[in-house]
Amino acid sequence: MEDVIYLFLRRMRAPLIVLIAAYSVSVGGLVLIPGVDDQGNRWYMDFFHAFYFVSFMGSTIGFGEIPYPFTAAQRLWVAICIFFTVLAWLYAIGRIFALVQDPAFRQAMREARFILAVRAIRTPFHIVCGYGETGSLLVRAMARRGFQCVVIDREQDHLNALALESLGSDVPAFCGDVGDTQTLLEAGLRKSLCQTVVAVTDSDDANVKVAITAKLLHPSVKVICRSGSQSASDNLASFNTDHIINAYDAFGEHLAMAMRTPSVHLLHAWLISLPGKKLRPPVTPPYGKWIICGHGRFGRAVRQYLEQEGNQTIVIEQRPEWAPSDAVIGPATEAGPLLQAGVRDAVGIVVGIDSDTNTLSSVMTARALNPRLYTVARQQRRANTALFQAAKIDLVMEPSRIIVWRMLPLITTPMLTRFLRLLRTGDERRAQMILERVRTVCRGMTPQTWSVDIGIDATPAVQALLDSGQPVSVGDLLRERLDRDERLPALALMHTRGAENVLMPDPERSLQAGDRLLFCGRDGTRHDMEWVLYNRKALEYVVTGIDIPDGAVWRWLRRRRAATAATGHP
Repeated sequence: MEDVIYLFLRRMRAPLIVLIAAYSVSVGGLVLIPGVDDQGNRWYMDFFHAFYFVSFMGSTIGFGEIPYPFTAAQRLWVAICIFFTVLAWLYAIGRIFALVQDPAFRQAMREARFILAVRAIRTPFHIVCGYGETGSLLVRAMARRGFQCVVIDREQDHLNALALESLGSDVPAFCGDVGDTQTLLEAGLRKSLCQTVVAVTDSDDANVKVAITAKLLHPSVKVICRSGSQSASDNLASFNTDHIINAYDAFGEHLAMAMRTPSVHLLHAWLISLPGKKLRPPVTPPYGKWIICGHGRFGRAVRQYLEQEGNQTIVIEQRPEWAPSDAVIGPATEAGPLLQAGVRDAVGIVVGIDSDTNTLSSVMTARALNPRLYTVARQQRRANTALFQAAKIDLVMEPSRIIVWRMLPLITTPMLTRFLRLLRTGDERRAQMILERVRTVCRGMTPQTWSVDIGIDATPAVQALLDSGQPVSVGDLLRERLDRDERLPALALMHTRGAENVLMPDPERSLQAGDRLLFCGRDGTRHDMEWVLYNRKALEYVVTGIDIPDGAVWRWLRRRRAATAATGHP
């Protein structure tokens, strides 16, 4: 706001001086020139009446000659001054229009509005640095889940696209350098309500600068960063960045997971998706010989994970300096290098070359040579989604979507990340059992996922009942509040107590203060459960089966009926 005031005063200094001078001369003349009152006596106008007259004269409103009709000398002076004051106003208004269109002033106004919008936030919020393809996907997913975001991006076009988004809530956004300390402070970095700082720009240097700034100025804030190289990951790790996401490593891990434990991979996709969508079909890449087209960061990561699962890989790389010693040198868009790599006896092909056009060309060429190939392709631009869908590629790797897949549960439901990590260390049979239970409960639609912390703030009714000595179990929270014999369409995925994590806890497992629970269920089930968590009367009913009436009169009638039943006398 200080910059706005400074710019206004600096640019309007000359117009204000001109206006003050015009008004001063006009008022001074009216005060000095004698007039005649209604008795014919000489009369001099005082400063108040002179200023009052010049005020409506200069704005061309005109209320007449006050308090007495003017003399010829006064009218001559007014005729001269009216031109001066009108010209002064035209000059000032013209400078105001020029100021409003000035880029520096408009930038200062945007910054002032952004600062005021951030200061007005009264709920926990998350700072997202970068609103490209990844940032826009992340902010949209968070907004639809009810999380407040603050966005910083260096491209005004990106923020214009944000302004056109229908997110259901206002998202303060500012066009500036994400690595600038002052910009991060204006975004609310030091506010106690700031929960997470997410750096998802295309520049590793900018992401590292954001992580350093956040950890130095707000050490307790959670920092999640995108990384495009191992050196950037190492640099981020040296500053205790909480979570570092490399899209290529993440996709390679997911591809290997789909081979080794397809139920875990599918469950991961279901649990992080937006609730109420149709469940995705399983991904089943085959074991055997794979052709890797392109040996950049993506190709190297996928090759590493495929070989860890026992697959044979052959690389096709056009640039000899990037190619391993056993690679086929040549363009993957032509049939010659594909045949030389043995495409006819391969089970799958992974394509991640310089452009989406060449990637699709390579896939179509390989499929013409071997129609049975399992195809995996990297999509660089989200605008080409329709082309990749039309090509009917078995598995599309979109870096921005992979990053959001990893980041979203870290922000919205941290327990879900821990649950999935524990699930990956288990066997396929247990994951398949959980998968079928989720499918049955949610009736073929993606579930809603949420966590519950047992305590006075998040679950006051549960805490009050525990303090009174009444035990509460996991299954009690899954009962219908209107009919305790009916179950909510939800599952308890994990129960955490201290360092102990129990997957799929028994419904009879008792709860204690400080416990944490992870649930998934049909869309809207969380709202139904909150009645039990916050309303002691509803909780007592689902736990004990006794419906305690509300109000003093109803409680008195209940006690009277109980006494009557005990004594046999009314």
